[in-house]
Amino acid sequence: MAKPVIGVIGNRHVIDDRFPAQTVGENNLRAVAEVAQALPLMFAGTPGITDIAALLDAVDGVLLTGARANVHPTRFQVEPHARHEPYDEDRDGLALPLIAACVARGVPLFGICRGFQEMNVAFGGSLHPEIRDLPGRLNHRMPRLATGEIHPDPEIVFADRHDVRLVAGGVFARLLGCARIRVNSLHGQGILDLGARVVVEGVAEDGTIEAIRIADAPGFALGVQWHAEHDPATNPINGALFRAFGAAVAARRAAA
Repeated sequence: MAKPVIGVIGNRHVIDDRFPAQTVGENNLRAVAEVAQALPLMFAGTPGITDIAALLDAVDGVLLTGARANVHPTRFQVEPHARHEPYDEDRDGLALPLIAACVARGVPLFGICRGFQEMNVAFGGSLHPEIRDLPGRLNHRMPRLATGEIHPDPEIVFADRHDVRLVAGGVFARLLGCARIRVNSLHGQGILDLGARVVVEGVAEDGTIEAIRIADAPGFALGVQWHAEHDPATNPINGALFRAFGAAVAARRAAA
């Protein structure tokens, strides 16, 4: 049987301040290929390039990755502010209807960080532009040096930083076989108001929502706020998530 195909969304990037490009972090591609056991196929996060119906005819699942850019606040009726840039409005314009289409068609969908946030917005939810500004919340952004620069050591940047309590009897608790996990944290935005079909599956110690599912989705439709693509070959939690995603994608390919 042919290997299943997972579409991996691209992000807008400008090379040398002149040349527009679409990029995907290699960790995402390796997680799909090496752990989910599928062929990663990058597609442009741009409505003018990627036709959603044609894409879903070509792939067996979709991975919505994390990204540097935030979801544009107008997508959840909030005025934008320069402090919360950059944005990638092309990706917003593709990802939000793509999520609805995946769920409607039963195409397995896994959202990570920005992808997790997009899943909430796609179903009418909202985001807080800087979750650490809320009373009692942790700083969920990546570690930085005293100079303000991002820490140069990836092992420190992607180190597990806080616990997540999983909902008893939920999809994540059953899948992972435990009640509490520890995860990395590299985000500014976070879920504020839940979307209509978004169900909480895991919450950080400060109350930040970290894991979700889409209610009544006919296929795999899970999202995580942390970067599960960083180390799924060695991390048992992230590995289990990508293997479950891969199994769902393989089952859809086999049933086609």
